[in-house]
Formats: sequence, C-alpha cells, structure tokens
Amino acid sequence: MNKIKISAVSYTNTKPFVYGLMHSGILDQIDLSLDIPSDCAYKLINNQVDIGLVPVAALLEIPDYKIISNYCIGASGAVDSVFIFSNKPIEEVRTITLDVQSRTSNNLAKVLLKNYWKVTPDFVVEEPADAFVQIGDRTFGKKEQYAYRYDLAEEWQKFNGLPFVFAVWAANKEIPETFVLDFNEALKYGLEHRNDVIKGITRKENFDFEDYLINKIDYILDEKKLEALKTFHELIKKL
Repeated sequence: MNKIKISAVSYTNTKPFVYGLMHSGILDQIDLSLDIPSDCAYKLINNQVDIGLVPVAALLEIPDYKIISNYCIGASGAVDSVFIFSNKPIEEVRTITLDVQSRTSNNLAKVLLKNYWKVTPDFVVEEPADAFVQIGDRTFGKKEQYAYRYDLAEEWQKFNGLPFVFAVWAANKEIPETFVLDFNEALKYGLEHRNDVIKGITRKENFDFEDYLINKIDYILDEKKLEALKTFHELIKKL
C-alpha cells in the first residue's frame, strides 16, 4: 500500500498527536510532515497530502472534505496560545496586524471584532500597529508583556457560549476505513501519553505546559464543537 501523506501542525499543542503517530505502530503506513497551520492547509487544498490537521477556516476552500477523526485542536474557554496583544483596550484599537502563520485565528479575530466588540480597525501589514494577532508557541510567556491580551477562544465563548475548534483532521479523498481506525487509535494513544510528552518539553519561564496540554487544549471533537464550527463558518462568510 502507498503510504498515506499526512501534514500535522508543528506547534506544541499537536505534540500528543505526533507522539501517537510516532509510537503506536502506524508510522510505517504514513509519510508525516510537520508544518505551520497555513502550510498544512495549503498542502491539503493543493492535494500535496492526503490528510491534514487543517485550520477550520481552510475547510471552506476544500471541496468535499471529510473530517476523519473525533479528535481536534479545540478549547472550551481560554486556550492560552491564540491572542490579540495590545497596549490599549480593544475599543481604542485603530490598526491591527494579522498572523502570517494563521488563517483560522485571523478570521476568528475578524469575527469577534465585527460581531462581539463591534469595532472596525484597519488591518495593516506595517508595524507597529495598535494591536496584533499571534498564535502558537510564540505566545508562550508573553501575556505579562502587554497591558491588554485577549484570548480569542475565551472571547469566542463569551460571545456565544460555545467552545471553539481551531483545527480538525480532514482528508481530501476517500481514506481506507482500516487506516482511519488505526489512525484514530494512534491519536488516542498519544493523548493517553500526554504526561510522557510533557516530560520531553523544554521548560519555559511563565508558561505551564502541563496545564496547557491537559486542561487548556480540548482534544475531543464533540457535538458542541461541531456546532461551533458551523457557526464560525457562517460568520466568516458574512465578513
């Protein structure tokens, strides 16, 4: 059988999934690459991989995508790695830069700015701007550096009471059911060994990796998150 090409996100929040893929016996069936979220989406959209941990905003660009797992990168409240950082309150922000590594979080910021905070800043490339979106490991330990930091998963929940899902495991073609079963068992194995993953992470000042991977990231793609995904897509289309 040809190996299944898989793109996973290279951030810390994906390490349990990667651990499962590397240690559960599925590795000889796959060709795994680790990418930033925007590249993961690009590869699946352009058929360079068969399965990707895809930022959910990118699903709108993939015809007939199939979510193949009940696991995801999500949050039920604060996620602690997706922020708008600013030194002024959001109501006073007139310019904001987006994160080049993201499309889902950029769209989430736009949705919240329009529908929740009801402000209309200009999105600019030049820095410095009044505020900026930043995601992933680059945010670790940064919260104390800014007077205002808005955790976008937490703000989303304040907005509509729903959890948020940042990325799902999706395919752009039919994947053999036997592989899908093995794949999900590998992801489960990784989640069950999060404590082993945490032991292998280099400590960082002002950031609790155990709290992040055990409590902040919600890896289960349940009905509420699917409802959130549908709601988010509807709001993106109205931007």
